[in-house]
Amino acid sequence: MLFKQQALLRQKLFVLGSLAIGSVLYLVARVGTLDRLQPICPVDSRLPTPEPEQIPLRTLQFKRGLLHEIRKGNATKEQIRLHNLVQQLPQAIIIGVRKGGTRALLEMLNLHPAVVKASQEIHFFDNDQNYARGIDWYRGKMPFSFPHQITIEKSPAYFITEEVPERIFKMNSSIKLLIIVREPTTRAVSDYTQVLEGKERKNKTYHKFEKLVIDTNTCEVNTKYKAVRTSIYTKHLERWLKYFPVEQFHIVDGDRLITDPLPELQLVERFLNLPSRISQYNLYFNATRGFYCLRFNIVFNKCLAGSKGRTHPEVDPSVVTKLQKFFHPFNQKFYQITGRTFNWP
Repeated sequence: MLFKQQALLRQKLFVLGSLAIGSVLYLVARVGTLDRLQPICPVDSRLPTPEPEQIPLRTLQFKRGLLHEIRKGNATKEQIRLHNLVQQLPQAIIIGVRKGGTRALLEMLNLHPAVVKASQEIHFFDNDQNYARGIDWYRGKMPFSFPHQITIEKSPAYFITEEVPERIFKMNSSIKLLIIVREPTTRAVSDYTQVLEGKERKNKTYHKFEKLVIDTNTCEVNTKYKAVRTSIYTKHLERWLKYFPVEQFHIVDGDRLITDPLPELQLVERFLNLPSRISQYNLYFNATRGFYCLRFNIVFNKCLAGSKGRTHPEVDPSVVTKLQKFFHPFNQKFYQITGRTFNWP
């Protein structure tokens, strides 16, 4: 009996041992085969292709908060050093036109995470005293930014000041230049309205628009009046083209920026070689104010100052027609030079 049990146990052990040896031999053979075979779909080809490094989106409560603290003077030198913040000369400048929408354009571009704006008009290139202070003084007026960002400033007097094109060219001959324009007669009236408001605030009298814009001796348009001269866009642009090729300019439709800003901003993004980041979410129409306001995130919104969008005075229709006829040939030349046509009368 005992002998039979021992024989049965030896038989089971033999079977188990055979199975174990067979499994080992199979695995060895299999590994050799795998070494010789090329996988049909390599593992790394199935992994998602990493996207190129993107400019960080404005999850930038951090970025905005840090830069805001720096502007207030509350950030430490250590914070500036740790985050590799720098004051960069502008890579793009909004050079004009006065009352064309330069402030609105600057504030809207600041929605983009790759853009940092100089909050105040610097007037470096059009002011001899400021210009004499040198380029380091100018750089010191720029906001702190991260290296991947571009700095933009705006001073609309640049467009009409004779010395400015050469001075900017000496700083950076490849800089990008933004010009925002409105229908010339409307722009001239807006220019007058801003000056009129300033005079009234100081209890000073001011001539009516019609008297300033028409030469009483000739009954022709008064080209000595600054508001008229500024609206002759082609005259000023021709001076700039002596230093910069037309490809370095981008013309923004200031009238469209008021009524439908997003397409204009997308054109500027492309001109500045920026990835498209500004969306309709960032722009909402404020019916009370009558124009678009800015939404940076779910908690931070911003509208332009109340001084924007002033009500224009009534202007004699015959004077309006006379101005429109006067500006027409200059407008046609402006379209031809820039390659952008507007529905101006």
